[in-house]
Amino acid sequence: MQANEFKYKIKALRILENEHHYIRHLMNEWFQFVLKFENGDVYSRLEGMMAIKEIREKLKAFRAPLKKHQVKEEKYFFPMLGVYIGYEQGPILSIEEEHAEIDAYIDHFLHHSEQVSTEMDIGTMHDMVKDAMEAYEVLMVHMVKEEAVLFDMAEKMLKKIDEEVLLEQVNTLIVD
Repeated sequence: MQANEFKYKIKALRILENEHHYIRHLMNEWFQFVLKFENGDVYSRLEGMMAIKEIREKLKAFRAPLKKHQVKEEKYFFPMLGVYIGYEQGPILSIEEEHAEIDAYIDHFLHHSEQVSTEMDIGTMHDMVKDAMEAYEVLMVHMVKEEAVLFDMAEKMLKKIDEEVLLEQVNTLIVD
């Protein structure tokens, strides 16, 4: 891929955007099992239990790279952009609140799905999976907002020295 094919000229934003692509890929792995409930493709308690087990395993693996990405944004990107657009209100604050909301949905699902059994009815399982669905929906909209609003603002406002510092700070892996 040539440099002019990237959406952002700031390399640090390219890294964060590439992480978004990776996060979306991981999300789709567990979301396929969420869709089984949404589409009515779970016909037995055993199928439901197995689908929830898959969602749990994939969500647990998903949390580590997601958290590393969120930390990069909250520790480096948001404060740097906040110098220019303000930090206490506006888009950065709402984006950070979404991080907490996403984490809460994932944690709530993982907590309530610990004791899934074949004795649980499909309706209860379906209700349980709604937290994973909400996490997915909030996260998809969240990443679009980050890219369309915050990344675009950063492109226009960050100074060269900021770009270099931010690149050094975010140029780490989010996978082990």
